[in-house]
Amino acid sequence: MNRPPSQTRRWQLIFFAITLILSACNLQVVSPPSTPASLPTVNTPTPTIQPTPFSTRPVYKPGQLVDYVAQDGDNLPALSARFNTTVDEILEANPIIPHDATTMPPGMPMKIPIYYRALWSDPYKILPDHAFVNGPGLVGFNTSAFVASHPGWLKTYKVYASGRWRTGAEMVDFLATNYSISPRLLLAILEYQGGALSQSEPPVKKNLLGFRRLYYESPYLQLIIGATTLNNGYYGWRDGTLIEFDLPDGTLIRPDPWQNAASVAIQYYYSVVFSGDNYKIAAGPNGLVLTYINLFGDPWNDRQTLIPGSLQQPDLILPFPYGYTWTYTGGPHTGWGSGEPYSAIDFAPPSDKSGCFIPQDTDYAVAMADGLVVRSAVNGLALDLDRDGDERTGWVIFYLHLATRDRAPLGAVLNAGDKIGYPSCEGGRVTGTHIHIARKYNGEWIAADGTLAFTMDGWVAHNGSQAYLGTLTNGGQTVTACVCSDAYSRIWRK
Repeated sequence: MNRPPSQTRRWQLIFFAITLILSACNLQVVSPPSTPASLPTVNTPTPTIQPTPFSTRPVYKPGQLVDYVAQDGDNLPALSARFNTTVDEILEANPIIPHDATTMPPGMPMKIPIYYRALWSDPYKILPDHAFVNGPGLVGFNTSAFVASHPGWLKTYKVYASGRWRTGAEMVDFLATNYSISPRLLLAILEYQGGALSQSEPPVKKNLLGFRRLYYESPYLQLIIGATTLNNGYYGWRDGTLIEFDLPDGTLIRPDPWQNAASVAIQYYYSVVFSGDNYKIAAGPNGLVLTYINLFGDPWNDRQTLIPGSLQQPDLILPFPYGYTWTYTGGPHTGWGSGEPYSAIDFAPPSDKSGCFIPQDTDYAVAMADGLVVRSAVNGLALDLDRDGDERTGWVIFYLHLATRDRAPLGAVLNAGDKIGYPSCEGGRVTGTHIHIARKYNGEWIAADGTLAFTMDGWVAHNGSQAYLGTLTNGGQTVTACVCSDAYSRIWRK
């Protein structure tokens, strides 16, 4: 149902007022884990530690209303998937929520019609979402200083990555920046499974984190798989596409519908390498979270809002010059790495050549909004829209595959439409010259399709049947993503 602008604005004000009230009340969104800080750090699960038993949910009647408190990033489609219900039923049970709502205000009490699924897992929450994302809570954290203050093998570890040698701390920061995962979380994982901060040598020479993949045996490449797995779990829960998964022994895991994205991400991560008690320990209060608390303190004591209620995308333009026609070559796909989140889309300039080519001088990419360049390298350019100088806060547009030549330098202040660089084949594996763009808010990747769909000059992105497929729509017009650069994939910025 479409609402007139005045009515939509009224609902936004109501949501804003709810957010202010909840902030003033300092309402606890979710209960923190009660983990005894005196227990020793566990680097690897052992049979001497028994998993903590947790209560299970009752068998609810079909459509029974249950209490729920909105968490960071919640949206109605994802909630309907988790609770096995529908958006319409949630709206009927919560008349205050507008039909065009984007994100729910964290802390808002809700009623959810639930349809029971057997084998829902325990309700224990491992980490809050702000401890997962490389967001505002990491501003001021110095990974190099932290690693240097510990005696473990990570302080002397070196790896050649993305064109140069990096220390162990630089490796962690490199992956934390690219995948937008908290460096603290990555350090806690390395310590829990590999004693990286406390042991002089790794416990195993290969496959430190337990991922069995040919040519990915080193700690650096293991951590790449780990970061990819974490994001697949986090954003799969965030958008409602991941509601169950299996352990290596075939055990089915269906996360509790009240869970938060970070906790499910860690459950999913350990579901890839552990079974039985080892899985239960790693995902319980004596597992990874205890290592995290011993290193950094209890993150549940830090009440941060990562994704506010009624979040709106700022106005953005298409990423190429006014009056030109480019090709929509890639529908929603991963922002970085592989798999989730499907936050990025691709565009390419016109050419009579396929594959990699040098574009003409007029075929440059532009800034999609006013902003400050806070990162400019072969592995990406970050345009900070709030201009506070940190890509972990506020809205950020991420560009990949910009050529080194004439790429906007670090510190450049750009207006919407200013040249930001040329599309290329630099910066990773590609099939042809193009640019890749994605959005982040407070460090969290924002899905290209969904309640906060990528919108540029009125063109709205939609998922296809698989990654890189999909469409852009603007009123009655539709452009279909295709590397073929046919008439149906071309878009004119007018």
